[in-house]
Amino acid sequence: MPARKSQKVEWWKGYFDEKYLLEYQPLFNLEHDRHQVARLMELLALPSGARILDVPCGQGRHAHLLAEAGFRVEGLDYSKPLIARAKARGTGPTLKYHVGDMRKMPASFTGRFDAVLNLFTSFGFFDEPADDARTIREFARVLKPGGTLVWHGGNRDGVMAKFLARDWWKAEDGTMIGHERSFDPLPGVLTIRTTFAGPAGNGEREHRIRLYTPTRLAELCAEAGLEVEQAWDGFRERPLGRRSGEMLLVARKA
Repeated sequence: MPARKSQKVEWWKGYFDEKYLLEYQPLFNLEHDRHQVARLMELLALPSGARILDVPCGQGRHAHLLAEAGFRVEGLDYSKPLIARAKARGTGPTLKYHVGDMRKMPASFTGRFDAVLNLFTSFGFFDEPADDARTIREFARVLKPGGTLVWHGGNRDGVMAKFLARDWWKAEDGTMIGHERSFDPLPGVLTIRTTFAGPAGNGEREHRIRLYTPTRLAELCAEAGLEVEQAWDGFRERPLGRRSGEMLLVARKA
């Protein structure tokens, strides 16, 4: 009897844990979070009480502040550790969290939300590009007619124009963290190998992100019934440019 082939475990299923929080600790800044939420509120222009879905929501950095601002917010994320961290920030009648896969969200979400947020390079994780298209279709499905998708992440052209092969920094507990990056232009996949050394332990791990151009993302949105109306240089109040490392797209459901 032939031996069974071991199934490949996708990196994102176990990556978003306490080490992830340590790795990206320099970027998790309450002042920056508040600035980003203020910008989101400006772009969305929604009334108090509007329903917003943050997916994947991570540890609730944006969801919590949006609920404080008077919106009815739900967050969904595959990572149980991050959902636990989000719930520890606080929940209530206007703030709920769910563990789930953004490729197949609950049927009860259909047409439920005035806005869907996909922030902090939380897209392009899956091995198959078809799963990215499926995710965009899910975003469209859960939006009300006229609802808004805000997508924020890396801009392939800008990332490549200013490509940084490696860098390193020290976490608050003294752990040294290094990133070594490589890019495969055919599938458009950026691979980041992380090295840890210090109080948090020594070791390495890897994650991969498929980078998109704004043109291709706009096509994926159009195929799902979403029209991209605005393209910004990340959260900055200036238009997306060829060398913008980040992009923030605002799309409307017909």
